[in-house]
Amino acid sequence: MSDRYGSDVLSGDWKRQGRLGRPAATPTEAETGLVVEDVETGWVGAVVAVEKAGGVHVVHLEDRRGKVKAFPLGAGFLLDGAPVALTAPKGAARAALAAQQQASARTASGSVAVRDAQARVARGSRIFVEGRHDAELVEKVWGHDLRVEGVVVEMLDGVDDLAGAIRDFAPGPRRRMGVLVDHLVPGSKESRIVAEASRVAPEHVLVLGHPFVDVWQSVRPERLGMSAWPQIPRSVEWKRGICAHLGWAHADQADIARAWKQILGTVRSYADLEPALLGRVEELIDFVTAPGSD
Repeated sequence: MSDRYGSDVLSGDWKRQGRLGRPAATPTEAETGLVVEDVETGWVGAVVAVEKAGGVHVVHLEDRRGKVKAFPLGAGFLLDGAPVALTAPKGAARAALAAQQQASARTASGSVAVRDAQARVARGSRIFVEGRHDAELVEKVWGHDLRVEGVVVEMLDGVDDLAGAIRDFAPGPRRRMGVLVDHLVPGSKESRIVAEASRVAPEHVLVLGHPFVDVWQSVRPERLGMSAWPQIPRSVEWKRGICAHLGWAHADQADIARAWKQILGTVRSYADLEPALLGRVEELIDFVTAPGSD
């Protein structure tokens, strides 16, 4: 279970710059064309946009192949090998960046929009997610990218028989399978299931998970007027507990469906989602669209 993409670059020791012998990160304006490396993922790219969404500043970096990824603005970058903390540009630099952003439309995932592109014929390689809510969230944020790449997202009815689902899909050298699992944390039931399933065609299957109890929790709580998602007692069904906390109806499944629509409606772009989900989905897309896969 690779973690190459997944962790939040602001959650580690980078906030303690200069301590324990580490060189201090130099504050540096994220000017257009500035080439930096993200420490956590190794992604190298030039600054093409900086924006604030959902209360979070993010910087878009475009690599030499024209692919764009977004990262939280701040520490966790290298410039010519030296640590820097990217800051929002000011003055003329901000005006130049704003002009470039206006010239290049971006999708909800932060990628450069491919204008007038027709959806590619569906690949044999697929991404599987747990349930309708996961699929709807992925479609809302990454839908444009997936259609351009010809990637279909399919739903799993849970992961209890993930090994069987992998065998049924029959992955191979040109038919890759990516799987996104909810609540994949050490010691969980899901971690044991994934460990077993990962032995089936491991070179053609990538199973990744996020730490959230449910994909609802991957939406930044600020979008719902909360500072954090509440802790729900184990004796209470999680989604109903969330609805009760928010003062929403939760008597039946129709109420839960309406609650999800309300939550999904607050998501405008990737900036409204937690990095732990963003990284996993991006890595799965990269895996199923890698050269040589259909």
